[in-house]
Amino acid sequence: MSQNALLNIGIFALFVVATLVVVIRASRNTKTAADYLAAGRAFTGPQNGVAIAGDYLSAASFLGIAGAIALNGYDGFLYSIGFLVAWLIALLLVAELLRNTGKYTMGDVLSFRMRQRPVRAAAATSTMAVSFFYLLAQMAGAGGLVALLLGITGKLGQAVVIAIVGALMIAYVLIGGMKGTTWVQIIKAVLLIIGAGVMTVWVLAKFGLNLSSLLGAAVENAPKAGEKLLGPGLQYGATGTSKLDFLSLALALVLGTAGLPHILMRFYTVPTAKEARRSVVWAIWLIGLFYLFTLVLGYGAAALVGPDKIRAAPGGANSAAPLLAEALGGPLLLGLIAAVAFATILAVVAGLTITASASFAHDIYANIIRKNGHEGAVKDKSDEEAEVRVARRTAIVIGIVSILGGIAANGQNIAFLVALAFAVAASANLPTILYSLFWKRFNTAGALWSIYGGLVVTITLIILSPAVSGKPTSMFPNADFDLFPLSNPGIVSIPVAFLLGYLGTVLSKERNEGKYAEMEVRALTGVGAEKAVSH
Repeated sequence: MSQNALLNIGIFALFVVATLVVVIRASRNTKTAADYLAAGRAFTGPQNGVAIAGDYLSAASFLGIAGAIALNGYDGFLYSIGFLVAWLIALLLVAELLRNTGKYTMGDVLSFRMRQRPVRAAAATSTMAVSFFYLLAQMAGAGGLVALLLGITGKLGQAVVIAIVGALMIAYVLIGGMKGTTWVQIIKAVLLIIGAGVMTVWVLAKFGLNLSSLLGAAVENAPKAGEKLLGPGLQYGATGTSKLDFLSLALALVLGTAGLPHILMRFYTVPTAKEARRSVVWAIWLIGLFYLFTLVLGYGAAALVGPDKIRAAPGGANSAAPLLAEALGGPLLLGLIAAVAFATILAVVAGLTITASASFAHDIYANIIRKNGHEGAVKDKSDEEAEVRVARRTAIVIGIVSILGGIAANGQNIAFLVALAFAVAASANLPTILYSLFWKRFNTAGALWSIYGGLVVTITLIILSPAVSGKPTSMFPNADFDLFPLSNPGIVSIPVAFLLGYLGTVLSKERNEGKYAEMEVRALTGVGAEKAVSH
């Protein structure tokens, strides 16, 4: 193993030890289900905003987008714009209302005025589906990153590393619950934004702090793309299909964020709806700033490393940011940026695991199996303890499944897996959330139609798309069953899910408008909303 690899491992080990200390300290006053699943609703808006940024800026954001900009220029930056604009929907339509009506999970909001058991089961199913696709992407990312940084190219070595990431994530979630996970996300967001900021200033300093000199150098160093690097159309302009594909991807990104369960769950960790709104405003500023950095980092990688060298590296496009770090500051900066990228994966997988395990424990175990959520059921301490116990056990199972899935998906295209998660979130979750909050007549049948319908349509179209078969870049390049022309199904599946929610409601006889009035008052005023837990 080279000296650089040992340096990278040392820096990463330091981060792991520091965060584990924080997690263990945070876990000391985790006593109730609200502590474990919603951090006692005790974080302030700004703290939660930083944690949301930490949860949202995944490996795909840092490594994927910098690489996409380095290779495809303007078209790569469109990912950043989609990811950022999406927050306006979360801010204006979802954050505050969700904080007021829910308790721990998305299922709380959806089942508020519906028949509890079928709707909770549906909400838990879609939460698990989105979390699983997202987890796969992050775990596969961990394998690729390690190949690049530690020079471990054997599949067995990478599998061991994926297992280590999984074990650490299980430890964070078991020990610290939501509180520990939130602190890991806060630390990681600060490190990531500082790291990207330092590299951005460094790159600009090399070009006399002049952005147009940087862009000129990027064009010169990419003779194949040339001037096209600065305008639209390099990746999504060749055919009508690729333009439609881009539109579909943009729809999934913009509408997916407000339906991502691990993002929605962060709104429950603050004491009031006002703080939920503040946390989104903080998140928007931090995420927006970070995406401006990726613009400079991407073109910086094109100018200082060059597209050919990036394509030839073990991680392909994902290696643009680490290679740029090495070009700027040698092995030490590469080690630091690598550790930050690793921390990024760890924090995001921990957030996903706690979301999926909370959804199982709260929606399926407590409210379907034990039937605690029904009128007249009194929740005592033993119920809460059982809920936390089930959440912890589920976290271990999810951890093991995602390790195995990550090993299987190692070497797959990460951005495709993430876009998949966004498409499922936008199709199965968002229509149901918006209808629940804003449409008086919406009922159980509508909710079930839009969640299950959205899930089935999205996953079917993905299986039949060129992302899975029929192209050299597909998951199964030798098979050929790509009947659906677009890689991302958003443009079809999202309207279909909205339509199914409408049809399910209109064709069903069930009426529950009385409960809607109660939900509306609670959503808009916060009367009866869950309070912060004081110790």
